[in-house]
Amino acid sequence: MPGKRDCVETASTATSKFQRLVEDLRKELGAGGIDSEDVDPNVLQLLMRQYVSKVDDWQQYALSDFSRPYTRNLVDKGNGKSNLLVLVWTPGRGSAIHDHAGAHCIMKVLKGHLKESLYPWREPTTGGESPRAALEPIQETLYDENEVTYISDKIGLHKISNPSREEVAVSLHLYTPPNAAMYGCHTFDETTGRCSKVHQPNFSEYGHRL
Repeated sequence: MPGKRDCVETASTATSKFQRLVEDLRKELGAGGIDSEDVDPNVLQLLMRQYVSKVDDWQQYALSDFSRPYTRNLVDKGNGKSNLLVLVWTPGRGSAIHDHAGAHCIMKVLKGHLKESLYPWREPTTGGESPRAALEPIQETLYDENEVTYISDKIGLHKISNPSREEVAVSLHLYTPPNAAMYGCHTFDETTGRCSKVHQPNFSEYGHRL
């Protein structure tokens, strides 16, 4: 049976693996961010895949509020070139259909399962536009724990949802550049197709609720 010191060292080692991922992502982004010629999005995805999720690693960031569909919890700002966030998804809830404000998003499932519904790209227009057609998903994918996916506006719009009615889901998101945090993004009504400009504040930063 391990002693108290062994347990402390094991927890410390586990935590360092998540922190190493944070540091490796920051290093890979460098001074220019994902759009720089020397940054390969595939390497960022590989770094996310190589990390094996352990609750003890990231639970300090996973602050939840079941009155909301999900919470956004900032982990790192990546030299000002990205936002790394832990999102906690309320059972049976999900995001609106949204764009990514010209940014790239890499998502890894840390706990549970998440469903991605992908929609064709639609140019955002707000205020006084004529009625627009409903949005129909062109693809739906269920991601399991430790799986990684990538989205950008060149691929289309999407929404993420937690299909479980009982279990919380948790995911890690790398947004680069951090356009949505700085300027907002657009959400789209699935029935009418109308869009709205939104700003999504973080629920917590560095493990502390705002």
